[in-house]
Amino acid sequence: MTISSFSPLRRALAVTLAGVALPLAVSAQASWPNKPVRMVVPFAAGGTTDVVARMVGQKLSVLWGHSVVVENKGGAGGNVGADVVAKSPNDGYTVLMASGSITINPHLYKSMPFDTKKDLQAITNVASGPMLLVVPDNSPAKTVQDLIAMAKAQPGKINFGSAGVGSQVHLAGENFADAAGIAIMHVPYRGEAPAYTDLMGGRVDMMVGNFAAASALLGDGRLRALGVTGKQRSPRLPNVPTVAESGLPGFENIGWFGLFAPAGTPPAIIAKIQQDTAKVLADPETRAQLDNLGISAVGNSTADFVAAMELESARWATVVKNRGLSAN
Repeated sequence: MTISSFSPLRRALAVTLAGVALPLAVSAQASWPNKPVRMVVPFAAGGTTDVVARMVGQKLSVLWGHSVVVENKGGAGGNVGADVVAKSPNDGYTVLMASGSITINPHLYKSMPFDTKKDLQAITNVASGPMLLVVPDNSPAKTVQDLIAMAKAQPGKINFGSAGVGSQVHLAGENFADAAGIAIMHVPYRGEAPAYTDLMGGRVDMMVGNFAAASALLGDGRLRALGVTGKQRSPRLPNVPTVAESGLPGFENIGWFGLFAPAGTPPAIIAKIQQDTAKVLADPETRAQLDNLGISAVGNSTADFVAAMELESARWATVVKNRGLSAN
């Protein structure tokens, strides 16, 4: 017998099935997680995104009673790892620890393997803080103005490293160049850590890197800090001036690290991840660990995180246009 889509029998069956499915969905969300969660870092191991992911992942593992397994999937300024998450099942068991590349790449890449707004669901900004303008310890540049003068005297000769095309380290360098009115050459890497290796070796002239990774390499003949990109000096490096007070008034460049899930992940699971992340970030020990990295715990609401990204996206659109940047 063929059942019409409008028949009383089919309607009754649909109502019955919906009544069964709803409690099952609620139950599944309430019991989440009941197995390990994969946290994808879209950059090589050793960079700040990786460090923050492992720190927060370990805290969440304790809270959830299931492991948070961090996987590094670097490439294309964060696009490779983000694409892995965007195409993963939307059950909450795969999340992304991303950085500012999420707001940068849509303006930089003419073609993306995923749609940032349609294929990823923002959860919360985990941590944020200023970045650090650094040069090799043997660089002739002792100040920000020294570096700018060197670049103006040799247009296109000074180069800067980054964690990859479209990474927040890349655009921080471009933002500095735009504000200073200098022409410098970008040298991309598959992550922040390998870029620092070449910077210390003198194969790269400068970087505007994430505070945690850059500050850990200061001294001992490795790197020298010329400026902090925040509005105020960092308590961790009180003798290092801000870039703004070093001749570029108003300059600011903040780095951040946030969690995302595949689009369509149940709202209850998104809410649980956000609330539990905020809970571990409120712990004094976690806050102290992040402070030691030169960044601050955030753990804001999804709505606030999305609003902040919208503002940042508009700012990066301007920098990309001013610098004439394109990735493909």
